[in-house]
Amino acid sequence: MPGTAARTGARRVNPHLPQPTGPDAIVSMLWRRRHLVLQMVRREVVTRYRGAIVGFAWSLLHPMLMLAVFTFVFSGVFKARWNPGGDESATSFALVLFVGLIIHTFFSECLARSPTLMAGNSNFVKKVVFPLEVLPVAVVGSALFHATASTLILLVGLVVTGSPVHPTLVLLPIVLAPLMIGTLGACWFLASIGTFVPDTGQVIGIVNSALLFLSPVFFPLSSLPEKYRALVALNPLSLIIEQAREVAIWGRMPDWSALGLYTVGACLVCWAGFWWFQKTRKGFADVL
Repeated sequence: MPGTAARTGARRVNPHLPQPTGPDAIVSMLWRRRHLVLQMVRREVVTRYRGAIVGFAWSLLHPMLMLAVFTFVFSGVFKARWNPGGDESATSFALVLFVGLIIHTFFSECLARSPTLMAGNSNFVKKVVFPLEVLPVAVVGSALFHATASTLILLVGLVVTGSPVHPTLVLLPIVLAPLMIGTLGACWFLASIGTFVPDTGQVIGIVNSALLFLSPVFFPLSSLPEKYRALVALNPLSLIIEQAREVAIWGRMPDWSALGLYTVGACLVCWAGFWWFQKTRKGFADVL
């Protein structure tokens, strides 16, 4: 329909022309395609829960069930404590653990979906002149929806358990923003590589599992021996998890200098991923 094409901007895409790859093109694309991105995010979320008996309630039930399992295993079975020398309840441990799970789940969901993104939307790649660069943005938006739902559970958990709700909690979106930027770049890159190398999805599955235990999700970074601490600190999730706990659980201000450096790196990753995607997109239809 002409009206739909005009709203999404799809008819202005010409796959035979060189695609813009500069940083300004990312901002311009996100603004011009904002309505299409919202439609695609809605489509991602609705498709995920279509046919489910409880529907969207799974966006709340799933993180709650995972939190219960991990809390039982690590706090009940292994008797893990965030502050070994202090008096800490299982619920306090669960809230600290949940912050790490929210961030890891967001990141792993984006990475897991990206390698099969073009193959799963081959109708857009082959038959329709469509701005393919919005597909990874929709994946990040869908994962952000679920992360937001989990954050609401965290807030409810703080209130129910009588834990203090610190004013610094409002800084959580600012702390998470650099991770979202870098993740978007990784999604563009993996969406391209996964189209040409089908095994990419299998590798990402292993990487996501490794990141769960190599990130400070179940332990504080300070508890590691010095020789391993620097290695784990290189993990892209480590700084964000630690700083998210600072503002959400401990009520302290984040390390702005560290976040600033992380943001610069995330922007470079985002640009590199977008550049690679735009340079390789011409070959997607041939492979699929």
